[in-house]
Amino acid sequence: MSTSGFQMYFWFALLLCNFRISKSLPMDSDALLDIKGYLKDPQNYLHNWDKFHSPCQFYGVTCDHNSGDVIGISLSNISLSGTISSSFSLLQQLRTLELGANSISGIVPAALASCTNLQVLNLSMNSLTGQLPDLSALLNLQVLDLSTNSFNGAFPVWVSKLSGLTELGLGENNFDEGDVPESIGDLKKLTWLFLGQCNLRGEIPASVFDLVSLGTLDFSRNQISGVFPKAISKMRNLWKIELYQNNLTGEIPQELATLTLLSEFDVSRNQLTGMLPKEIGGLKKLRIFHIYHNNFSGELPEGLGDLQFLESFSTYENQFSGKFPANLGRFSPLNTIDISENYFSGEFPRFLCQNNKLQFLLALTNNFSGEFPSSYSSCKTLQRFRISQNQFSGTIPPGLWGLPNAVIIDVADNGFIGDISSDIGFSVTLNQLYVQNNNFIGELPVELGRLSQLQKLVASNNRFSGQIPKQIGSLKQLTYLHLEHNALEGPIPPDVGMCSSMVDLNLADNSLIGGIPDTLVSLITLNSLNISHNMISGDIPECLQSLKLSDIDFSHNELSGPVPPQFLMIAGDDAFSENAGLCVADTSEEWKQSATNLRPCQWSDSRHKFSMRRLFLVLITVTSLVVLLLGLACLSYENYKLEEFNRKGDIESGGSSSTDLKWVLETFHPPELDPGEICNLDIENLIGCGGTGKVYRLELSKGRGIVAVKELWKRDDAKVLKTEINTLGKIRHRNILKLNAFLTGGASNFLVYEYVVNGNLYDAIRREFKAGQPELDWDKRCRIAVGVAKGIMYLHHDCSPAIIHRDIKSTNILLDEEYEAKLADFGIAKLVEGSPLSCFAGTHGYMAPELAYSLKATEKSDIYSFGVVLLELLTGRSPTDQQFDGEMDIVSWVSFHLAEQNPAAVLDPKISNDASGYMIKALNIAILCTAQLPSERPTMREVVKMLIDNNPSSTTGRAKNKTDK
Repeated sequence: MSTSGFQMYFWFALLLCNFRISKSLPMDSDALLDIKGYLKDPQNYLHNWDKFHSPCQFYGVTCDHNSGDVIGISLSNISLSGTISSSFSLLQQLRTLELGANSISGIVPAALASCTNLQVLNLSMNSLTGQLPDLSALLNLQVLDLSTNSFNGAFPVWVSKLSGLTELGLGENNFDEGDVPESIGDLKKLTWLFLGQCNLRGEIPASVFDLVSLGTLDFSRNQISGVFPKAISKMRNLWKIELYQNNLTGEIPQELATLTLLSEFDVSRNQLTGMLPKEIGGLKKLRIFHIYHNNFSGELPEGLGDLQFLESFSTYENQFSGKFPANLGRFSPLNTIDISENYFSGEFPRFLCQNNKLQFLLALTNNFSGEFPSSYSSCKTLQRFRISQNQFSGTIPPGLWGLPNAVIIDVADNGFIGDISSDIGFSVTLNQLYVQNNNFIGELPVELGRLSQLQKLVASNNRFSGQIPKQIGSLKQLTYLHLEHNALEGPIPPDVGMCSSMVDLNLADNSLIGGIPDTLVSLITLNSLNISHNMISGDIPECLQSLKLSDIDFSHNELSGPVPPQFLMIAGDDAFSENAGLCVADTSEEWKQSATNLRPCQWSDSRHKFSMRRLFLVLITVTSLVVLLLGLACLSYENYKLEEFNRKGDIESGGSSSTDLKWVLETFHPPELDPGEICNLDIENLIGCGGTGKVYRLELSKGRGIVAVKELWKRDDAKVLKTEINTLGKIRHRNILKLNAFLTGGASNFLVYEYVVNGNLYDAIRREFKAGQPELDWDKRCRIAVGVAKGIMYLHHDCSPAIIHRDIKSTNILLDEEYEAKLADFGIAKLVEGSPLSCFAGTHGYMAPELAYSLKATEKSDIYSFGVVLLELLTGRSPTDQQFDGEMDIVSWVSFHLAEQNPAAVLDPKISNDASGYMIKALNIAILCTAQLPSERPTMREVVKMLIDNNPSSTTGRAKNKTDK
C-alpha cells in the first residue's frame, strides 16, 4: 500500500472510531445519569456523574478502550440507597454490574434481562424485595450473586438455564419454602454455590454431588434433612462445606477423608450421631472444623493432633469422652478452641497455645483432672480463658493470672488450691474474673485494684482470709462482687462505696467486724446487698434507705438499734433475724402480726416529740417546694405559648421570614427540601405527638415524595443539637429510620425523616384483618424483633461513639410496606447529655428498674426496653395492660406465669397455635433481656444471635458466634 493510501486508510478508520464513540457515549451518558437519579448517594461518590464529564471518567465506570462502550459498573459498598433504574437495559455492552453491600431497595427491573452481554451481576447485601424476574436470557453470565436481600416468591429455578455460571449466590432471602431444585445439578461449571438460609427443605438432590468443580458448598440454615450424604465424597475440589443449622442425621462417613482439599468444615447444629471416623485426621488442610451442638460420641481421632493449618476447632455440646488428642495445636496456628459440655477426661492437652496464636480457650463442663499445664503461662494472646466445672487440682501457674489481653478468666468449680497471684494486676483488660467453688487460700491481692475494666468478681466458696483490700474501691466499672463463704476478716472497707457501678454486693458468711460504712449510700445503682452471717455491729445507717434495694440480708450479725422501716417493707424481718440488738419503731397491730422476730424499740417521750417536730418541718419544706415548682412550671408554660404565638406570626407575615428569621437547613439524604415547605405545616396532617415534639405527614411538591416532619418542642439548644444531629444524619442502617434533614431557625427545630406507611408497632399488634385475623402473624413479629435487635446492635456496637437510644418502645418502632422494622427517635437524649433534651429518658413500663434510682442510661437499659417490646410481640399486651390491675407490669406478669409452669398462658392466642414452640423460646430470650440486674442481661449482639438461632427462616446475615461463652 502506498504512503498516501495508508494515510487515507488511517484517517478513515479514525473517523469510524470517532463516529462510533461520539454515537455511543451520549447514549451511555444519558442512561447513567438516569441511573444516578434513582440512587441516593450520601457519601457523594457519584459527584462526577454529570454532563460535563465523559462516562468513561465516571466513578466506578469502565469503558472498552476500542469502542468506548460502557462495559463495567462497580459501585459496591459505598452506602448507596434508592432503587435500580430500568435504564441499565440501555447499556447493551455492559459485562459487569456490581452494586453489592449497599442499602438499595425496591425490585430488580425485568428490563435487566436485555443486558445479554452481562458476565457478572452482583446485587448482594442490599434491601431488595419482591419476586425475582426471569433473567435466564443472560446466557453469558458467569457470576450471579443475589444473596442477602429480601426477595420472596418461588425459588428462581430459571437459574439452571445459565449453564455458564461459575458462581451462584441466592442465600439469605425469603423464598417460599420448597425442595432444592434437581436442576441445580445442570450447572456443571459451578465453583461456588451459596444457598444458605433461603427456606430450602428435604434432602440435597443427588445431582448436586455431580458438580465436581465445586469448591464451596453452602446449604446452611435451612431445613435440609436426611442422612449426611456419602456422595459428597465425589466432589474432590471441595475446600469449604457449610451445612450447619439443618436437620441432618446419621454419621459422618469415612469417605469424607477423600476430600483432600477440604479446609473449612461446618456441620454444627444438626442431629448427627456416632463416632468421628479416624480417617478425618488425614484431612491435612483442615483450617476450620466445627461440629458443635450434635450428638457425636466416643473419642476424637488422635490424628487431629497432627494437623498443621488448624485455626478454629469447636466440638461443644456433644457427648465426646475419653482422652483428648494430646498433640492438638502443637503444629498448627490454633486461634479458637471450644470443647465445652462434653465428657473429656484425663490430663488437659498441653499444646493448644504452642504457636502463640490462641485467643479463645473454652473447655467448660468436662471431666479433665490433674494439674493444669504450666505451658499456658506464656500464652499471652488469650482473651477468653474458661476451664470451669472440671476436676482440676493443684495450683494455677502464676503467669495464667497475668494475661495482658484477657477479657474473661474463669477457673470456677474445680479443686484448685493456692492463692491468686499478684500477677493478676497485669490482666488490665479483664472484664470478668470467676474463681468460685475452689480451695483458694490467702489474701485477695491488692493488685485487683489495677483492673479498671473489671465488671464481675466472683470469689465465693473458697478459703480466702485477711481483709478485703481497700483498692477494690478503684474499680469504677465493678457491678458484681461476690466474696461470700470465705474467711475474710476486718471491717468492710469504706472504699467499697467508691465502686459507683455496683449492682450486687455479697459479703455473707465471713468473719467481718465493725460497722456498716455510711459510704455505701454512694452506691446509687445497688440492687442487692448481703452481709449476713458475719460479726457486723452498730446501727444500720438510715441513709441507706435512699438506695433502691430489692434484695437485702443483714441477718446473723451483731447489729443494734432500729431497723429502717423501708428495709422492713422490702425484705421482711427474716433479713434482720439473729441480731439481738435490732428493734423496730412500728408497734401497730399490723406489725405485731407480721414482725415476729424483732422486738419494739424503747422510745423516750422527748425523742418521740423531737421526731414529730422534725417530721412537721419536713412536711412544711416539701409543701413549699411543690408550690414553688408549680409556679415556675406555669410561668414557663406562659412563656412558651407567647414564643409559639410570635413564631407563627413571623412565618405568616410575608417577608419577615426572610429578613428577621434565617433558616438553616442541613441535608443528609435526598430529596431536595425547601425550608418554607417544611416549616409551614398543616395541622390536618398531624400524625403523632410525643415527648420530643409533634410529627406531620408532608407530601412534597413536584412529586418529590412524602416525608415525615417532626417539629421539636420549643428549645434554645439548636447549637448544641447541630453537631449531634450531623452524626445521626450519617447513620445508615436498614432498621433505623433515615434522618433526611435538620432545619433550624430562631428557636424552632425540625427533623425530616423518611415516611413509612404501616405506622408503628404498637398499633400494628392490635390491628386485625378480615375475620379477626391479626395483621402480624408470628413470622412477621419474629422478623420485626430481629430487625429492631439489629438496629439496636448497630447503635451499640457499630457506632463510634456508641449511641444509647433511651426510649425504646413499640410506638418508636415503625413499619414500612414490607413490615421491615425502623427504629425511630434514637440517640438524641443521650448524645446531648447536657441539654434540656436529656430529660426524655424513657417511658413507664419500658424503663429498666435501675433507672428508677439512676439517670445513667446504659446499653443494658436499652436491652431491658427491647425485652419489654419482645414481650409485647409475644403476648399482644401493652406493658401496663389494664388486666394487670395496676399491681404488676408485663415483666412481673409473665414471670408469675412462668413460675407457675404455665408459659402458654401468656402467649397471644391469636397466633400461638402455629408457632408456640418458637414463641416459648423467644419468651426465654425476653426474660433474659428483662433481668433485674443489668449485668445479667445479654449484649445486643448475643440477643440478635439468639433470635436468629430460634427462627431459621428470618432474613439475617450469617450469625455464627462460637466464642461468645
